[in-house]
Amino acid sequence: MSETTREWPAHATREERRAAGKAVRTALPLAGLNETGATMAGRDAVAIIGAGDSDRLAWLVPIRYGRMLRSAFTFYRGTAALMAHDLAFAPSSGLNVQLCGDAHLLNFGIFGSPERALVFDLNDFDETLPGPFEWDVKRLVASVVVAARDRGFKPKRQREIAFAAAERYRTAMREFADLSALETWHRQLEVDVALQSVADDEWRAYAAAVAERARAKDHLQAVSRFTKVVDGKRRIVAEPPLIVPLADVADMLGDDPTEIVLQAFREYRGSVRDDVQVLLDRYTYVDAAIKVVGVGSVGTRCVIVLLQGADENDLLFLQVKEAKSSVLEPYLAPSKYTHHGQRVVAGQRLMQSASDAFLGWANGPLERHYYWRQLRDWKGSADVEKMSERLLLRYGQVCAWTLAKAHARSGDSVAIAAYLGSSNRFEAAITSFGVAYADVNEQDYKSLETAVADGRITAQDDVEATK
Repeated sequence: MSETTREWPAHATREERRAAGKAVRTALPLAGLNETGATMAGRDAVAIIGAGDSDRLAWLVPIRYGRMLRSAFTFYRGTAALMAHDLAFAPSSGLNVQLCGDAHLLNFGIFGSPERALVFDLNDFDETLPGPFEWDVKRLVASVVVAARDRGFKPKRQREIAFAAAERYRTAMREFADLSALETWHRQLEVDVALQSVADDEWRAYAAAVAERARAKDHLQAVSRFTKVVDGKRRIVAEPPLIVPLADVADMLGDDPTEIVLQAFREYRGSVRDDVQVLLDRYTYVDAAIKVVGVGSVGTRCVIVLLQGADENDLLFLQVKEAKSSVLEPYLAPSKYTHHGQRVVAGQRLMQSASDAFLGWANGPLERHYYWRQLRDWKGSADVEKMSERLLLRYGQVCAWTLAKAHARSGDSVAIAAYLGSSNRFEAAITSFGVAYADVNEQDYKSLETAVADGRITAQDDVEATK
């Protein structure tokens, strides 16, 4: 065989993959998945959460903590690094997939696909990295319990809702295990199609309303919300400290903001497909601003960039987010990508059935890593903090199916399904974990409250929606 010829990879049969999955139960019985791993002596939750604060924008760090203190659920949204630490000390299945790394309930949502269909999928990949599938499942199910507690649901109902989510992950993985690789790869949840088969009237009405709001959040709405015409030119409106035009922080950047953005844009352009490059070439740079987003991302360098095409009716907003190393990397193998923006983009494309055509990456000032995407392209998310018991149960199940689909794209669905089995032992263990970790989350939330009261941490709330 010549040096340029590669062997076609050999693949295990379905029977061999099932046997491998079942064999994992010897090393980690399903009941062992209930271990929280959060009882390590000397664990300082506040220190772990704040470990990267020195590298965040100083004026935004108090807002991060202010948002986290709104409730135990918003606190949970900012604890991806803390939970990664805790999961690392629990037994591992070794059945690896591409992890989201922060698969809580509000990191799922609706967005527009490149084919202009409204789809539901995971939508945050800042922490993505290959690792044990159960890490994402535990993060999701624990978020279900935390959300149910925040809604005041009774303990029995909390467990039932969490159990339903874990069960749906197991049954969905079995469904994907029975499909061909190609069928799994193309499977996606198109909202309008799915709504036609929903029998639950309350759930169908709720999902339809979320979809309708998502359609209204397009690039034109973003232009209306964030800009105005000043002296005949379109400009992003300052709303400090949440929206700060780059021109207002030129001293901090140490260079001309326009040149910084243009240089990064040129590098970003080279990371997208050729056809998207042609589309981007029809736009010119107009303005840019730092914009606070989410909870866990507050304080990282997130920028919105306004571009204009032929005229005022042809505008495009892109979002540029700083990409740091994944919070999972201290405990798992380092990413094969040396650029963390590329790590995020590659993970997103692998886990999503349909990804933003504008996804790309580039360096920024001080050689920091960033990834680019379109801003507000039919984006919508569920209002978990106002859901009824029935709606939260249904939503948890949809998120669990979606997570299983994402894992099946990168991992061995046959082996994972075999490991999970056909009984309810998996969901029983994961539910127990979720309840126990919700207890841990409450303790950690109180630790942050104490740190703020003692002056160790400074917190400042703000009025903008957190997602």
